[in-house]
Amino acid sequence: MKKALKLQKMRFKSLTSELSAIYISAIIYPAPINLTYMWNFGVYALACLGVQIVTGILLAMHYTPHIDLAFLSVEHIMRDVNYGWLIRYIHANGASMFFIVVYVHTLRGIYYGSFMYPRQSLWIVGVAILLLMIITAFLGYVLPWGQMSFWGATVITNLFSAIPFFGNEIVTWLWGGFSISNPTLTRFYSLHYFLPFVISALVGIHLVFLHNFGSNNPLGISFSSDGGIKFYPYYILKDLHGIVLFFVMFAAFIFFLPNLLGHPDNYIEANAMVTPPHIVPEWYFLPFNAILRSIPDKLTGVLALAFAILSLFLLPALHKPEVRSMAHRPISRVAFWCFVVTCLLLGWLGSQPVTYPFLLIGQATTAAYFAYFYAYSPFVIALERYFWTPFHIETAKTKRWDRTWRPQWYKDYKHKFSYIRFK
Repeated sequence: MKKALKLQKMRFKSLTSELSAIYISAIIYPAPINLTYMWNFGVYALACLGVQIVTGILLAMHYTPHIDLAFLSVEHIMRDVNYGWLIRYIHANGASMFFIVVYVHTLRGIYYGSFMYPRQSLWIVGVAILLLMIITAFLGYVLPWGQMSFWGATVITNLFSAIPFFGNEIVTWLWGGFSISNPTLTRFYSLHYFLPFVISALVGIHLVFLHNFGSNNPLGISFSSDGGIKFYPYYILKDLHGIVLFFVMFAAFIFFLPNLLGHPDNYIEANAMVTPPHIVPEWYFLPFNAILRSIPDKLTGVLALAFAILSLFLLPALHKPEVRSMAHRPISRVAFWCFVVTCLLLGWLGSQPVTYPFLLIGQATTAAYFAYFYAYSPFVIALERYFWTPFHIETAKTKRWDRTWRPQWYKDYKHKFSYIRFK
């Protein structure tokens, strides 16, 4: 009897601590007072992840991962399953919405310096989530088993053959044979089902780091709990307002333009004997496709494709400005918008045939993409440091960081948030 009571007390304490953690992180969590709607995109991404997981599970109940039945099972979902057309359109367009909000979320982080100290680990986990999203989306694009699915899988998996010594063995292992066949589709299906849960775990780690280091803000300055506001009701209501508007736009795509972001050739069943005249991936892969095609050498193109993502991982080490936010760095702001235009131009070039002048423009924009990370942006940061470093930043360097200070709410609720301020 005593053991049962003791066990019940331990469970009650555990539940109380979990509820307390939720209360602290979602209700009284202090946030900067000047956050704009650009900070809502993280919540939109979380909503998209939830939608994709739920609709993916529902689609998996009716999908058949077999090369002879996959295309027909998708048609069965669209025509025979109750509201199957709606679930599939939500899932297909949800992937596009997911990438839109994550790309905007990433660019906002670059613009406002969210990758800088002390949020480097937060940034690295976020880029890892983006990388897993790209892999998961590619695996999912293969599952409908249309023409673009089959030939897109053929092109992407063959990239691994560029790896010296072991490339062909890796391709054979990915295929499960000597060509793309039923084992390939089966393992792609299983991985596509599994990886979203890995992404969910990384999202949890991302949120833990966010609450540990605190949110950045448009001014790029540190704040204390006295200078912030509680997350509830202010930002909860703001997020809900943004989510409603986001889902209205999402619904417009689903009900009025469901096939706008897809490719018509993917409504043709996969045929290994007929190659499409122009193989293009989904729109969110087009910038990477342009980088890959701009380099004639296969191995160099694969390395450039890998470094396009790796450069985001290295951003905290490459860019170290004195002033965090580009709102106070005019030349960096111009460089950033040039980078955004470069990415959009790469996306357009990725959908064009590999002919003159698209190939030449693609090579120039690929060079401009990497130059932003490794050349002109570091140069601009050095230039701004020399001419425009404010006096208060220079005086702040001479002051000692107080890493032992914690706000009063931390002491009251014993939750591990760390904030840094000057003495």
